[in-house]
Amino acid sequence: MPISMDEELSVFRLPNLADFKPGDDAALAIIEAVNQLESPLQEGDILVIAHKMVSKCEGAVVNLHEVKASQDAIQLAKEVNKDPRKVEVILSQSKRIVRAIKRPDQEEGVLIAEHKLGFICANAAVDESNADEVNQLITLPENPDKSAREICQRLEEAFACRIGVVISDTFGRPWRLGQTNVAIGLANVPAITHMLGDQDAFGHELKVTAPAFADELAGASGLLMSKSGKCPVIIFRGLEWQAEDSHASDLIRAANENLFK
Repeated sequence: MPISMDEELSVFRLPNLADFKPGDDAALAIIEAVNQLESPLQEGDILVIAHKMVSKCEGAVVNLHEVKASQDAIQLAKEVNKDPRKVEVILSQSKRIVRAIKRPDQEEGVLIAEHKLGFICANAAVDESNADEVNQLITLPENPDKSAREICQRLEEAFACRIGVVISDTFGRPWRLGQTNVAIGLANVPAITHMLGDQDAFGHELKVTAPAFADELAGASGLLMSKSGKCPVIIFRGLEWQAEDSHASDLIRAANENLFK
């Protein structure tokens, strides 16, 4: 089913969210914050949630002083001038290291890894930004799709309407500079809108067009989800979409089609 839009699309931050720590209830925090809005969640609203909020609540946090680097991590850390303990955490989150590059213009090199969930990204998505303490790292949730489904179910029960949830992270892109938010966990929201056989505005048949709807939502959320703004939840209102049993893995290209191995 094509995605359509009402006459007006609203995109806004969810205010009144405090900092999060392991053991906090992400869904409850969202419900309480929504209850302070002038209007509750509505049929068809989609929430994009920064993964770090979910990761913190689920305890996907690593303190470097508790990490002992393996010989593999120590050797790889020398190649890219990184803390061996951080490299150890990256390896623990990875299926494989795709590239290890030492860059002359930066103090630290680059590790591109295939995360154990299948995503190709820098440092297997291991990151210090928005960590609560020095020498603390945040990893992806163990199962972002499951996390999204659980939050979505709680929201639908609380507000008695159909809701979509996207959990996002920030990735770089092959052949392009800069980073953008992408979907790493989905509940109800279509990953891809398949438009094969539809027609464009000039009547031409679409043969390969398949917009990455979930990634488009995640990317748009980045306009309001600043790194320093502590606004981890963005609400989209006014889109018409059909709920699907979708998964973030639906957005991962098959290995035999991968041009960037």
